[in-house]
Amino acid sequence: MTYCVGMRLDAGLIFMSDTRTNAGVDNISTVKKMHSWEIPGDRSIVIMTAGNLATTQSVISLLDERTKAPEDRKPSILEAPSMFQIAREVGRTLKEVIAANATTGMEADGAFGATMIVGGQIAGSPPRLFLIYPEGNFIEASEDTPFFQIGETKYGKPILVRALHADMSFEQALKLLMVSFDSTIKSNLSVGLPLDYIAYAADSLRIGYAGRVAQDDAYYQAVSNGWGEALTLAFDQLPEFTFD
Repeated sequence: MTYCVGMRLDAGLIFMSDTRTNAGVDNISTVKKMHSWEIPGDRSIVIMTAGNLATTQSVISLLDERTKAPEDRKPSILEAPSMFQIAREVGRTLKEVIAANATTGMEADGAFGATMIVGGQIAGSPPRLFLIYPEGNFIEASEDTPFFQIGETKYGKPILVRALHADMSFEQALKLLMVSFDSTIKSNLSVGLPLDYIAYAADSLRIGYAGRVAQDDAYYQAVSNGWGEALTLAFDQLPEFTFD
């Protein structure tokens, strides 16, 4: 399992993903689930993946290969004219990889399923964020739906719904994401640190802020401990229930 979040802010786009993958409680490893491409001054693209590891790695490898080999550059996400066309190409590639690996029936399709978050900006257009489904179709983030989650979504969603607002700074958004991921990590062993993040500033057309939150990261630990204490304090301050 995994957990990834992409947000649309006034300041730009922000992404965070965990790195844990497992095939059982005794087979756990670290795999990067966030991938980025850029042509400074022209475009910046970020893709996060969740689902069957063989499927997601095949899709990323195909997309990456088409950016490098001249004979395979049609279609290439580095030459697509819009983020919408990039989302279409990612969806098409994902659908093809699933179909190539599956046998027949819903069970096989589900076993090789995957979802992806695609975001970025191409010069002359605003930043855009998409959620790609295994069938290859997709939806776009909007003012009403300013964030997407993939993977283990339920534990980290409540804080995002309550606290996210479009005029947040990247620093505030990263703090919010760490709370969301901490809630998920504490509730599900299949999600874990390190965490990767990218903050893309609108109209910069380059990957600006990128990093990894390690197991011993002091700020993450402070947020985790502080959030737990704040929840306990808030609970204690709620009015007491009484039996009439």
